[in-house]
Amino acid sequence: MLALVCLALSLFSNSASAITAEVARKCHVLTAAQFPPRLPGNPAAGSAKGSGREQIDYYNKCVANGGKPDDGAAPK
Repeated sequence: MLALVCLALSLFSNSASAITAEVARKCHVLTAAQFPPRLPGNPAAGSAKGSGREQIDYYNKCVANGGKPDDGAAPK
């Protein structure tokens, strides 16, 4: 019985797939373009538009869409 539970858990844990480096790079560049730094060359100064949470959400949506940005996700 324990073996069946372990087997079932291992099958379910393998269902999540990792993103590719290409998609991650593309989404990173798109996120940086949508959320430019407040002071050019100083990313620690914060973003000129949007919050950190909005940046993370934008990046995650981009990754979920396979590297295609969600047109309505950018802040104004």
